[in-house]
Amino acid sequence: MSDEPLKERIETWMVGQMPIIQMHGGESVVREANPETGEVVVELGGTCSHCGISNITAQNIKADLIRDFEEVRDVVVRVPDTGEMTSDTVEGGRGGELQFSTEGSDHF
Repeated sequence: MSDEPLKERIETWMVGQMPIIQMHGGESVVREANPETGEVVVELGGTCSHCGISNITAQNIKADLIRDFEEVRDVVVRVPDTGEMTSDTVEGGRGGELQFSTEGSDHF
């Protein structure tokens, strides 16, 4: 296992495994990655908020994170109703401060 924190490893994974998010004008942010509880929270933004297949992207992220990270047991992917895209992202559209609805953890 890497000495790098889980959150940073997941951010790196998102850049490599989910480039389609950024290619389509979307963004993603890993909000929580707790190696003790196995809980991960990822938020999608940008054009993901208006995309008809963001639920498929979310399901793929969930399944792949659980498969690829031994310590990950539960993944929540949030998609905003509205929100501003920001320029505060890292490579691959990752890392911005997105604005999200509070309607539910899996709101699409």
